[in-house]
Amino acid sequence: MPVPDFQTVMLPFLKTLADGEEWLMRDVTEHLADEFKLSPAERQEMLPSNAQTLISNRVAWAKTHLKNAGLLENPKRGVVKLSARGKSVLVENPQTVNCKFLKQFPSYLE
Repeated sequence: MPVPDFQTVMLPFLKTLADGEEWLMRDVTEHLADEFKLSPAERQEMLPSNAQTLISNRVAWAKTHLKNAGLLENPKRGVVKLSARGKSVLVENPQTVNCKFLKQFPSYLE
């Protein structure tokens, strides 16, 4: 499977944080790479700028959108945790979480 786009990453990202624990972003990225069954080559695929791996970039963009919607928190640099709103979303068991879904949250629209 090729590296998924950031919107495809959103729901699995939230589910990863469902344990309520604080996660290091690098651990979230590794967990999601496993979840998407990325090959070693796909895990190492770099952006054209060679600044970071493609999967790290996609996970970071998913985090930004989820945080803007208030579904996760950054208790410390490089650490994420599911917010109360994020827990509520998971209880609803949505089929997908993407930018269109996030537009229901006023904080996302700001």
